[in-house]
Amino acid sequence: MNAITDRWLQEGGNRGVLRLVTAGSVDDGKSTLIGRLLLDSNGVHDDQLQAVAKSRYSRAPKDTLDLALLTDGLEAEREQGITIDVTYRYFATPARKFIIADAPGHEQYTRNMATGASTADAAIILIDAARAATGELLPQTKRHAMLARLLGLRHTIVAVNKMDQVQWDQSVFERIQTACAELAQRLELPALTCVPLSALTGDNVVQASVHMPWYSGLPLRALLESLPVGVEAPQEEARFFVQWVIRHEGSTVQAFRGYAGQLQGAAWHVGDRVQVLPSGESACIRALYRGEQSLDHAQPGDSITVVLDREIDVSRGDLLVSGGTPPSLARDFAADLCWLDRQALQPARWYWLKQGSRLTQARVTAIDSRRDIHELRSVPGQGQLTGNDIGRVQIRTRDALALDAYDVQRSTGAFILIDPTSHQTAAAGMVRLT
Repeated sequence: MNAITDRWLQEGGNRGVLRLVTAGSVDDGKSTLIGRLLLDSNGVHDDQLQAVAKSRYSRAPKDTLDLALLTDGLEAEREQGITIDVTYRYFATPARKFIIADAPGHEQYTRNMATGASTADAAIILIDAARAATGELLPQTKRHAMLARLLGLRHTIVAVNKMDQVQWDQSVFERIQTACAELAQRLELPALTCVPLSALTGDNVVQASVHMPWYSGLPLRALLESLPVGVEAPQEEARFFVQWVIRHEGSTVQAFRGYAGQLQGAAWHVGDRVQVLPSGESACIRALYRGEQSLDHAQPGDSITVVLDREIDVSRGDLLVSGGTPPSLARDFAADLCWLDRQALQPARWYWLKQGSRLTQARVTAIDSRRDIHELRSVPGQGQLTGNDIGRVQIRTRDALALDAYDVQRSTGAFILIDPTSHQTAAAGMVRLT
């Protein structure tokens, strides 16, 4: 990380931060693009560059850097030249701060892409210009675009990479751009912008390319710096899953019984009235703490301890809420599932459902439909979902859950299903309340 990045991370600030996820098919150049962004934004230390230059895993031409090695951290990734796990990188420019999740392109690691996208504001979907020169998009590109839509990402940028391999041909870019516009229309993506570039040479990544004078748009970094964050989001209300119940005996602060977790959605102030779900009890906030530091207010994303003004029954997994519209309490609801397990969904089977810190048992009572990745339409569910399928399902839980629609409130509209035998994440789900 560079000095600017070091400073803002130490200060704990997240104002003006744009959270990105990169996606696309295998070998489209995701890791190389991030490496180029870091390098050309002065976000790489000299010792890192020296290590990359000496790496025995380099696949770059002689006397050039293999920029993908700046993000591929696992031994297996460096050996195979692919991304397996999600890698997070931080850098800053005078205009904005960035957190980038480098997600895998392999179909078997789709779960990792979903993980990286779950907290992102925008997605960069890479396309290899040489492989898509005819305008035919790869299935994994379509799958990642569909996930970006389902996960509610506010901005989608298509980076048409490796333009140097098609001799900077404008017609190739225009064919891909047309195919992407049709994909966006069919998926109802709210915003999609295409940028022609070469991550290997740096053309149109940070600086405008002299090889593509026909392109009049912004280079990638300038486009990312210009994206609005937050202004297009619906007004969220405060949500706080209790992770721990803390009894503080007092040292530098007065003894108290508090509830620790991370605040989501909206700010809290001392004196605000909150409701505890599922019990429905209410109380006022007597005090807020970050560690032993007393606060008069807390912002979304803050990890805090809340002390209420009266003793009520609050346990791990309970939800504290405030605002005009409380979540719905339900045991039966509809959801979109991205099935991630190698073993197909078994509707008669009970799974563990985890929503925030809330854990209960659940089963899928019906599969209403499944998304056809090739045709980009919903088809009958036919009784099962298999690896990387996306479908609309009906779910029943043993205990009532406090639910918001995912499009309105991510923290209470998202959940995962866990296989009770293997303890692996079986599916990522998004609540749809209609």
